[in-house]
Amino acid sequence: MSDDLTYPGGKLRLFVEAPLGANGRVVIEEGQAHYLLHVMRAKPGDRISLFNGRDGEWLAEVKETAKRTCTVECTVRIEPQSEVPDLWLVFAPVKKTPADYLTQKATELGVRVLQPVLTRRTIVTRVNTERMCANAVEAAEQSGRVTVPEIREPLSFDKLLAAWPAERRILFCDEGGDCLPIAEALRQAPAAPWAVFTGPEGGFDPAERAALRALPHVTPVSLGGRILRADTAALAALAVWQSVCGDWH
Repeated sequence: MSDDLTYPGGKLRLFVEAPLGANGRVVIEEGQAHYLLHVMRAKPGDRISLFNGRDGEWLAEVKETAKRTCTVECTVRIEPQSEVPDLWLVFAPVKKTPADYLTQKATELGVRVLQPVLTRRTIVTRVNTERMCANAVEAAEQSGRVTVPEIREPLSFDKLLAAWPAERRILFCDEGGDCLPIAEALRQAPAAPWAVFTGPEGGFDPAERAALRALPHVTPVSLGGRILRADTAALAALAVWQSVCGDWH
């Protein structure tokens, strides 16, 4: 009898680029195959779950194994394709370990797009988007979502605002303290696609803060009286947004 492969966090799910469908075969290669064959000790007859962000989630059976690859065959779709709420996270890059954590947790919290922004006080100016993608894939696999967030290349603050889509509101986490608490502000705001906007460790430059607050589609909000790290502020804001406007309520 076939066995479902599991790891300590739950069933084994893999994100793949290939199309998925009944009786379709997928070749698992590179790092995923190493994990499947040499860490999980997969063998013919074992079952895993696959998703690609387009075709839902499929149960698949391991059919053939080789030294560095294996072939699996889709048997039945177990989850239809779905999308997370239309929420972006725009954030000033932070150091490597907090950046990994931020990407993983933002994925778990249901962000659709991750957009790094380079502000005047941004300390970290090199962004490893490949590493971000890998962290996002791993978090999507473990969290049960059937999509992976889009990871965008960094943009300067001015260039990002100049190209900003007018229909998308900005939830500006303003450390100035002279605005409504985040939950109260969201309850009063119109329904719209949103982006949570957080700054660097040193906060936004006064000119940047003024530029954001001058825009008609920006809602400045307070995250309370304590000073939060940049990554903490981003995740706190995402959690409140999901609770008030997203798929938590």
